Amino acid sequence: MEGLAKTRHIRQSAKKIRFGIQMIKGMTAENAIRKLNFTNKKSAQLINKTIKAAVANLLNKDSQIDSGNILIKSIYADEGPTMKRFRPAAMGRATPIMKRTSHLTVVVENKE
Repeated sequence: MEGLAKTRHIRQSAKKIRFGIQMIKGMTAENAIRKLNFTNKKSAQLINKTIKAAVANLLNKDSQIDSGNILIKSIYADEGPTMKRFRPAAMGRATPIMKRTSHLTVVVENKE
């Protein structure tokens, strides 16, 4: 059985979120949450919150599952919409600013 959680329009680039994802790929959900609590990155809090939501969704489907036996089956960050802004530059020019967003998806499953 699987539990799924998505967080959309995160105001951080997918590249920065993928850095935090690499640390916890393949871990149990309990160990990943524990590791992310001590990681000093903005993305760690967002990933942690999404993992907890996925675990809660799985336990909501089947309350007999032990929370220690839940694995992270897949976790990935996709690019979201980009806000395009412009900043004034020298000699009357304008330079673009890309404010990137991302979508985070977490799928957890029971070991058995």
